[in-house]
Amino acid sequence: MLVLTACGKASVANEDIKTRIKTSPTIVWGVKTDTRLFGLINIESREIEGFDIDIAKALTTEMLGKNGKAEFVEVTSKTRIPLLKNGNIDAIIATMTISDERKKVVDFTDSYFDAGQSLLVKKGSPIKSIADLNARTTVLAVKGSTSAINIRAKAPETKVLELENYAEAFTALQSGQGDAMTTDNSILLGIAEENPDYELAGGNFTDEPYGIAINKGQEPFLKEVNHALETIRANGTYDKIYQKWFPKK
Repeated sequence: MLVLTACGKASVANEDIKTRIKTSPTIVWGVKTDTRLFGLINIESREIEGFDIDIAKALTTEMLGKNGKAEFVEVTSKTRIPLLKNGNIDAIIATMTISDERKKVVDFTDSYFDAGQSLLVKKGSPIKSIADLNARTTVLAVKGSTSAINIRAKAPETKVLELENYAEAFTALQSGQGDAMTTDNSILLGIAEENPDYELAGGNFTDEPYGIAINKGQEPFLKEVNHALETIRANGTYDKIYQKWFPKK
């Protein structure tokens, strides 16, 4: 399965997606490729793998049948909404929190995953919770994420350094450019599993329900995706995918 670049496939931004996919059975999903457990390139196979990827495939099959095709375009927290608005992708399934601010520019499906924001620190760090953040601490976040907004609201005195993606943010944490990294707990758990010298601190301090984002004006397609999501929950497909990626939960 190839991961397309943003210019690899573009559709007309205001076309009716539900009508198009009935005659051309392909859905183009915007996904993360740097997020362990959700969307990450397997170095050996060069395939993209993760919970979001498997959910997108299941939804595509449910909507279009076994001959339906799921294509994936790499997005970041910063680029995903512009790519959707420009018609480069049909939907975003990329650890995207449903928020009132985002609802002004995109529509969301029902929530498909419940996360919560937390902190990642090096083991032995004096930071044990968000209460330990102050004017002398620096927290690393990703540009365009709700995490950066939330941490400024929850710990207004701390400095916030925003990086392009999770890999850059974690590298900055390792190099001492920050005292903690913040994003959703599910993403941080994936990083900690690969880097045992790091751990989550203090539990969650927000609720972060993930939704699939679809462009405004695409209500028939939105309804179809929601129906497919409801169906894979009812027939057990969702649970199988969840247990595959989160077996300890």
